[in-house]
Amino acid sequence: MLRRLYDYCMSLAGHPKATHALFGVSFVESSFFPIPPDIMLIPMVLAERAKAWFYAFVCTAGSVLGALLGYAIGYFLYETVGQPVFEFYGYAEKFEAFKGQYNDWGAWIVLIAGVTPFPYKVITIASGATGLNLVVFVLASIVARGLRFFAVCGLLYWFGPPIRTFIERRLGLVFTVGVVTLFGGFVALKYLF
Repeated sequence: MLRRLYDYCMSLAGHPKATHALFGVSFVESSFFPIPPDIMLIPMVLAERAKAWFYAFVCTAGSVLGALLGYAIGYFLYETVGQPVFEFYGYAEKFEAFKGQYNDWGAWIVLIAGVTPFPYKVITIASGATGLNLVVFVLASIVARGLRFFAVCGLLYWFGPPIRTFIERRLGLVFTVGVVTLFGGFVALKYLF
């Protein structure tokens, strides 16, 4: 089933309405869909590198708006919709144990998970289920998802096709290094200034 979804998303990348589909996949991926928009984003940027920044914006906007749907699912429908999503990803028991501390670290969790390959829908639903401050959630989502998609598009824009293979094989490593660098920068700023 996942393979069919993956193949379907790849076929959308070459469609005349690919930008609309990219927005749609970015939107639903942040709330319940298992396939990340990168499978459309990467071939679209490689096909038209001049549109890289526009495609990054489309992904970011779709993802942040979809994150609001995920937040609403967690806030209003956790028992009926959110919990089954957590069970699908194997996070239901971990979330129940962590729920009490979530809001203490919520902004960092959203920020870090938003740039990594971690299923972002888990974070959006968890944020709604715990009632994380909506403004904090939206701002962290904009920064995280913007960083993630603009970084991918930037690499593709400047380095072209060779970077595609690198990103696809080492996506987790690329974003983990980015998160460590980002977090390290915040820590350095805090202690140096």
